[in-house]
Amino acid sequence: MANNSQGKVFSFLPIPTPLFYGLLLLGMAIALLFTSLLSVPVAIAGWSMLAGDILLAVLAFIDGWRTRKRRVTVTRDLDPRLSIGRDNPVTLTVKANPWPADVQIADGHPTKLKTSGVPATIQLKANESKEVRYSIHPTERCQLNWSSIQVRQRSPWQLVWHPWTVDQPQKTKVYPDLVSLRELTIRLATESSGALRMKQRRGIGTEFSELREYASGDDLRFIDWKATARRGRPLVRVLEPEQEQTVLILLDRGRLMTAQVMGLKRFDWGVNAALSLATAALHRGDRVGISVFDSKVETWIPPERGSQHLPKMLEQLSAIQPVFKEPDYLGAVSTVIQRQTRRALVVVLTDIVDETASSELLGALGRLSPRYLPFCVTLRDPQLDQQAKVAATDIDTAFRQAAALDLLSQRQLAFAKLKQRGVMVLDAPASQISSELVDEYLRLKAKNRL
Repeated sequence: MANNSQGKVFSFLPIPTPLFYGLLLLGMAIALLFTSLLSVPVAIAGWSMLAGDILLAVLAFIDGWRTRKRRVTVTRDLDPRLSIGRDNPVTLTVKANPWPADVQIADGHPTKLKTSGVPATIQLKANESKEVRYSIHPTERCQLNWSSIQVRQRSPWQLVWHPWTVDQPQKTKVYPDLVSLRELTIRLATESSGALRMKQRRGIGTEFSELREYASGDDLRFIDWKATARRGRPLVRVLEPEQEQTVLILLDRGRLMTAQVMGLKRFDWGVNAALSLATAALHRGDRVGISVFDSKVETWIPPERGSQHLPKMLEQLSAIQPVFKEPDYLGAVSTVIQRQTRRALVVVLTDIVDETASSELLGALGRLSPRYLPFCVTLRDPQLDQQAKVAATDIDTAFRQAAALDLLSQRQLAFAKLKQRGVMVLDAPASQISSELVDEYLRLKAKNRL
């Protein structure tokens, strides 16, 4: 993505308005009228028309010069942290001086950004202030440089547009999907005080919470016989799920993760999903660690707990890009086994082509079970599903449909092999992978599978 180029740029020369051109045409019409009807010599009519044109040009120059004292003020409001794959708002505030103003405005945003809402034309009353809002849609994580704001203001006599620029350089950075992380945080906070917490407490836990009187339907295994004998009435132990558990996320940044899916690279969808899972796990009190790997482990973020851990992971993952290398699943899993001795949920975010090409992944994840809880998460391309369902009307369409069906069948065979080895599997469209992964994690917590 180009970082330093500008968006649409206005010319810096005064631009005549339709009124200016209309007066020019009127002068020509008058000259022709005098020549044809009043028998005025052509030379005299021509010189008169030229004098009128010069006078009009002088007036236009004066009119444009007067606009300098009436220039509007323009400022840009832009979040320094943008979300990839989202429409991020940008606000240009335009304020008139003690004179009304007609203004055209364009922003010097980086090129290759999808934008909507600029250039814009607005009319201002004296001392009035208005906002021009537009959105940008970045599709890559990178740093972006904004340049000047280009402005055209119509002169008081409306003969020309007076152009100038407002020097407002700014730097912003495109992060993973921060909007979805904020939405997820609100959702988790709401659920924590509601039915989800009650559902978790009804599960069989591992940590002692309290003693209460026995009620019909309670499991007899949890009766505390010593306490029952002391107090003379049956008491049961209330157990809650262990609060501090460990979630390890292995994020593949290899060759298959460089492919584009729904406008973003697979790796970007994976980063979004990894951070969503980390947000949910940290909110539930678990320790979260992340490893990014290709042919070797490139990044290892040790498991920690607490909300302060999420910004660290966000900053480190934001700087990582996918590469055209084959992933070493065995190496990534070996690193987990060496560095994480306690039981943990190990989530591998990757992609699967077929059983043969994914044999190393099958072998690597098989090493994790049953000591760890392995979880393979793959990002499916919705276009592949659509291609498999499209009605074949010609040979080319039939061939593409057959290829799509074969790929989907091979993926299912690979998933079946994983499940046979005790590996949980989630295969979801890229746009839904974050929400479905978080939901599956919350179900695992509710069932105390970790």
